[in-house]
Amino acid sequence: MRNLFPFARTEARPAATPAHAQAPDLKEAQLAAIYYGHRTGGDFYDFIRVSPTRVLFALLDVAGRLDANRGIVTAAQNTLRKAGTELLSREDTNESDAMIEICLQLNHSIRQAAGCTCPCPVFSGCYNEALGTVCYFNAGHTPALLQDENSITELHATGLPLGLFSHCTPDASIVALAPGSALLVVSRGTVEARCKGKEFGLKQVKESLHHARTHTAKEICSSVVNQVREFMHKAPAGNDVTVLALARPAAAKALVAAG
Repeated sequence: MRNLFPFARTEARPAATPAHAQAPDLKEAQLAAIYYGHRTGGDFYDFIRVSPTRVLFALLDVAGRLDANRGIVTAAQNTLRKAGTELLSREDTNESDAMIEICLQLNHSIRQAAGCTCPCPVFSGCYNEALGTVCYFNAGHTPALLQDENSITELHATGLPLGLFSHCTPDASIVALAPGSALLVVSRGTVEARCKGKEFGLKQVKESLHHARTHTAKEICSSVVNQVREFMHKAPAGNDVTVLALARPAAAKALVAAG
């Protein structure tokens, strides 16, 4: 298992090398992500603070192997960070409109960098610390899972995978992340992890989230990855296993009530 939370680099980087992502500190919440395996596929996650109260995050699954699609990943990251900062930095920004525009710009940059169609499922969300909400789009990605005190809700696709068509019609939705809730996003390789012909599946991901719902974001990620590792008995050789979590501890509930 490999847990990557390096500090952002400040030195010059080659054009085709994506920047390392560091989960920012949040008020009464945590963000975390973990890779498991040899990172041969196109899974990529990123975080960026775009305003004093907003953090943008994303999990991408670029088609093809990492050594071949690194330039596409870099282009997508550059667009995500630039467009996110430009569109979400103002406090009066309409988050849904901004997320749709980010989705459109990502689609354009992926197609331009690939020079052809390049399927790229993406889940991206903007966490608003002041409101405790996540405005997101799911472009053909594995459903994200929203865990609250009573249930787990699947956040299904709001549009097609990026990189396929020059014109797409994405949508964005908003969900509340109440104290004691968590949002989990996993890669296709996580759901499709196999052992002896049996698939790990989204149901087992839900079970892992249910058992780890009171934990921190990093502990939730570790719990899911550990379940996949025990299921497979070895590191995946094909698809990447990548897990991203946003958690808001139940302790924040008392603070909200007191305020």
